Amino acid sequence: MLGFFHRWIEEFSKHSEQLTVVCLQEGEHSLPENTRVFSLGKEKGKSKFKYIFNFYKYIILERKNYDAVFVHMNQEYVLLGWKLWKLMGKKIILWRNHSQGNFLTDMAVFLSNAVCCTSKSSYTVRFKKTKIMPVGIDEEVFKKNPSIQKNNQAILSLGRISPVKKIDVLISALVLLDERGIDFKAAIYGDTPKRDAAYSEQLRKQGKVLLSKNKLEFHEGIPNSKVPDIFNTYGIFVNLTPTGSFDKTILEAMACESLTVFSNNFISDAVFQKTLVKQDDAVSLASILESVLQNGDSGEYEEIRKKGRAYVLSHHTLSRLAQDISALLMP
Repeated sequence: MLGFFHRWIEEFSKHSEQLTVVCLQEGEHSLPENTRVFSLGKEKGKSKFKYIFNFYKYIILERKNYDAVFVHMNQEYVLLGWKLWKLMGKKIILWRNHSQGNFLTDMAVFLSNAVCCTSKSSYTVRFKKTKIMPVGIDEEVFKKNPSIQKNNQAILSLGRISPVKKIDVLISALVLLDERGIDFKAAIYGDTPKRDAAYSEQLRKQGKVLLSKNKLEFHEGIPNSKVPDIFNTYGIFVNLTPTGSFDKTILEAMACESLTVFSNNFISDAVFQKTLVKQDDAVSLASILESVLQNGDSGEYEEIRKKGRAYVLSHHTLSRLAQDISALLMP
């Protein structure tokens, strides 16, 4: 799920003498020489006591090796560590990009020097200390691959299988397309959190007819390193995450020049209105997909593909994100 953060760390390392990474669970990595990784220990078994002990251990033992702290998504780390960081004169920057929040979120923001998010619908956008940031798409990795032939009749959904992703709306639209006799091939890539197992089973029942006709496939989630090839294989990418939670896969697909159909109204350019679908509206989605499937090779849709990549390069590159965050972290 957080495979993309490996590249973030690589880019951040270019802007610091030394980068110290503390993670909940350590996996395989290959990082620059000025970067060290410490784990709270989840890979050795779950233990909240162990996590907290290691958390404070690294804060204290590494105190001479860092000047500022960047907390990614987990407000709990700010709530646990703020007092020590303040006493040691460490700047605290919180990254929190979610549409929902609570009193604890408010407290974490209050205790931070600044808070970062990418969406103007994020819960944290209400605070004066909030900084709107680029999403951080690696433009050298997510790009059109001429060696892979895109299938413009193929539809892709990629991300964890959870109700917030509205995959049931996509399948309802696909059923409508099938009933209209429209030819297509759709694939859903993603792992299912345990809490959403019933939702995943519901999706497979909902798409039973499409599965029997080989018009729909379910696949397990894939490593972030393989995602660009998937985007370059499928001509159409559908993301129905509601406005408020900015799903970076929308921009990754755009960077790969996939025709991206989405319901998150984050972009004002009129060109993208042709692929902007009403939230929770399977009929609207089916109409857009029908047009794309029948006219996907037209100049009109080719312009949308080109403008999608241009938008990412102008606003959301990883290099720009690293520069902006590094500027905030400066003492």
